[in-house]
Amino acid sequence: MNSGDYLYIWQAGDWPQWRFDMTALAQPLAEASRAQGLLLGRLSDVGMRLRDQASLAALTEDVLKTSEIEGERLNVASVRSSIARRLGVDIGALAPVDRHVEGVVAMVLDATANNRLPVTRERLFGWHAALFPTGYAGLSRINVAAWRDDATGPMQVVSGPIGRQRVHFEAPPAPVLEPQLQRFLEWLNQPAAMPPLIKAGLGHLWFVTLHPFDDGNGRIARAIGDLLLARADGSTQRFYSLSAQIQREREAYYEILECTQKGSMDVTLWLAWFLDTLHRAVDQAQLTLDSVLVKARFWHRWADTPFNERQAKLLNKLLDGFDGKLTSGKWAAIAKCSSDTALRDINDLVVRGMLRKAEGGGRSTSYELMPPE
Repeated sequence: MNSGDYLYIWQAGDWPQWRFDMTALAQPLAEASRAQGLLLGRLSDVGMRLRDQASLAALTEDVLKTSEIEGERLNVASVRSSIARRLGVDIGALAPVDRHVEGVVAMVLDATANNRLPVTRERLFGWHAALFPTGYAGLSRINVAAWRDDATGPMQVVSGPIGRQRVHFEAPPAPVLEPQLQRFLEWLNQPAAMPPLIKAGLGHLWFVTLHPFDDGNGRIARAIGDLLLARADGSTQRFYSLSAQIQREREAYYEILECTQKGSMDVTLWLAWFLDTLHRAVDQAQLTLDSVLVKARFWHRWADTPFNERQAKLLNKLLDGFDGKLTSGKWAAIAKCSSDTALRDINDLVVRGMLRKAEGGGRSTSYELMPPE
C-alpha cells in the first residue's frame, strides 16, 4: 500500500513495521552520541554534589518544558523544590508544592530513575493518574488511568477557532487500542535490536501516534522517550532535557510530527530530526553545566563570608540567571523587605566586592554580580 492510499500512518497495510535508512542516519547518530559522551565525560570529572546540582537543573527544565509544550506553565520554584526533595538535594528553603506539580515530577522521575523497570499498562495508568489528580483536564472531565473510549467522537489533534478548526491528525479508533498497545509495550520492553537512540525516537513517535489517553499523550510520549534515553545513557540521572529543546523548536516539532504521521512507514526524516534535536539539547546542557560550575565556584570563594537570608536568596537568583535588571526596588519586592533594607543589603555586597553597579542603568540604578577573577 502506498501512502496515497490512506491518510494516516496507522492505516498503512504494513503498520507498524518501521523502516529507516541507517546510512542516512549514521552521521546524525554519531554526532548525537559523541555530544552525549562529551557531556557525560565532563560530568565524570566533577564531584557528586555538582552532578546532583546539574541533574536538578536538567530535571527542573524538563518538567517545566514538557508542560509548557502543552500550553501549561508550572511554578519554577515549586517544581525545583519538589525534585530537590525527592532527590535529597539541599537547596535551602523549599517552596510550597501543589499536587499537580507533584504529579508531573513523579512521572518524570519514575521514567528516568526507574528506567530499567518494564513499562506496563499499569505503570502508564499511574503516570496518567499523576498528571490528572482531579480527574479533569482544564474544565473537562476525562477518563483517568484508562484508555480513551472515543465516547464523544474520534481522537483528533486540531487547531484553530471553533467552526474553522484544522484537523492535523486522527488517532486509531478506541476498539483497536488494546492489541496495538500490547504490541507497543512488548517492543518497548525487549532488548533493543537497533541503536538505543533510534529506539528512543521510535518510542516517542509510536506512542504519540497511538494517542491512547483522553489527554496527556504528548507528556507521556516524551516521558517514554526520556526513559529510553536514560537506558541508552546507562544512568538514572538526567543531565539534558529533550523536552526543553522541543519547546524551543515547537513549531518544527509539530510540523515534522504531522508530516510523519501522514507519510509512509519510512520514518528516516523523523529520526534525523529527533537525533539533531537531541544533539542540540545536549549542547544546551553544556551551557547549563557551565552555570552550575560558576555557581559552585562563587559559593566556594565566599564560603567563609556570612550573609543574611535575603542576600543569599538574591545572590542565588542572580547566579541562576535573573530575568531583567536587578534594582533595589526588585530586591525589596523579592526579599519582602523595605527599600532602605534592600539598599543596605546591596551596598554591603558592593563593599565586599560581590556586586557592582551595572553600566548604563538609566533612571534606576541596577546591579550585577562581579565577574569572576
